[in-house]
Amino acid sequence: MTLFEHRKQEIQDRIAPLATRMRPQSLNDYVGQKHILTPGKVLRRAIDEDRLPSMILWGPPGSGKTTLARLVAGETNSHFEQLSAVTSGVKDVRGVIAAASDRLGQTGRKTILFIDEIHRFSKSQQDALLPHVEDGTVTLIGATTENPSFEVISPLLSRTRVYTLEPLQEEDITEIIERAISDDNHGLGREGVSLSEDSMHFLLRVANGDARSALNTLELAVESTERDKSGNIFVEVETMEESVQRQSRYDRLGDMHYDTISAFIKTIRGSDPDAALYYLARMIDAGEDPIFIARRLVISAAEDIGLANPNGLAVAMAAQQAVSFVGMPEGRIPLAEATIYLATAPKSNSAYKAIDKALEFVKASRDEPVPHHLRNAPTKFMKELGYGEGYEYPHDKPGHFSQADNLPEAIKNERFYEPADLGTEHVIRERLIKWWGERYGKSSDD
Repeated sequence: MTLFEHRKQEIQDRIAPLATRMRPQSLNDYVGQKHILTPGKVLRRAIDEDRLPSMILWGPPGSGKTTLARLVAGETNSHFEQLSAVTSGVKDVRGVIAAASDRLGQTGRKTILFIDEIHRFSKSQQDALLPHVEDGTVTLIGATTENPSFEVISPLLSRTRVYTLEPLQEEDITEIIERAISDDNHGLGREGVSLSEDSMHFLLRVANGDARSALNTLELAVESTERDKSGNIFVEVETMEESVQRQSRYDRLGDMHYDTISAFIKTIRGSDPDAALYYLARMIDAGEDPIFIARRLVISAAEDIGLANPNGLAVAMAAQQAVSFVGMPEGRIPLAEATIYLATAPKSNSAYKAIDKALEFVKASRDEPVPHHLRNAPTKFMKELGYGEGYEYPHDKPGHFSQADNLPEAIKNERFYEPADLGTEHVIRERLIKWWGERYGKSSDD
């Protein structure tokens, strides 16, 4: 490094954001992710023994993916190259690969190629990595906030290990903040910074497991606070609240979107209104499309509540109409009403099972002729062929019911609908047994 480059680096280190300055310098200083980095764990052993595999680090923002990649390179004594999938292309990848090949041949030193946001690489860009990852020219470390099962091509995924990084716990964020406040060389140690108890609690809450967000908020709050008579900086909660730009890991096109709506539907199905309301609030707070939520409520009403309470579908449709009519934020109320109604309703998936069973049967069999008595007979010729012959108009019969074989002859014994015995469907079941006998089971009165 030349004198000019050294001077430039010093300036960059001094003006860099607090989150950048506070990156740990060794693996022992790394906070969090104990499930993969505790001594004895597979990844930690691979690092310690300098036999690192190519890997994908999958985790939310601020969980330490980039920091971990840099530390791994230092711990394994490998050369480190970093590319961003946002700004780099195949040409950049090939340049790094060529240099890595020369380095390996000339000095025997391995190269770690870290690609940030690897999910943004196209298929052709990911394809360009394959042979060089496979032959060991580079050890690939890719970082992504998106599910690699969907965003990384299968051949590359099969050549790497996927390590999941979790959002940092409050005790992890606390440790990082306290380090930043006390560090004289890279942090705020020389500024005499302290936080009120309320400020710390607020910062931990809004950080949402994101260390970068916590440090950025802390830095802005410190810069926004005047020194007291002693020259120290005491950050009150009001200043912290003004400094925060609330972070949400919710992405309407990402895993959090699908995980949250999945949890919402499953807690309705599980008859847990409190959990369902919590996940509803998470989606509303993150700006999820309310029509999307209403649409899923309609599906849940038909799939999970069904005929045990047919009003569930009417309530869900009414919520969808209400949200479309009044908009947000008032739309949150009919969404909550429908959520509570469905979560507390008796459950039945008989209609869902019945149509799927019928569809499966239809796809696997020939189309049997419709019985003559059910056929349409608009002309004399059709009537002469027997179309409509023998049809009994149910409204002319006692109880408005006519027992007839309405399935084609070859499949007249097939059954698709199996009524449950909860809520309104119990009444439906008893009615069907009265009409059709043991075709629908024995009456509970027998």
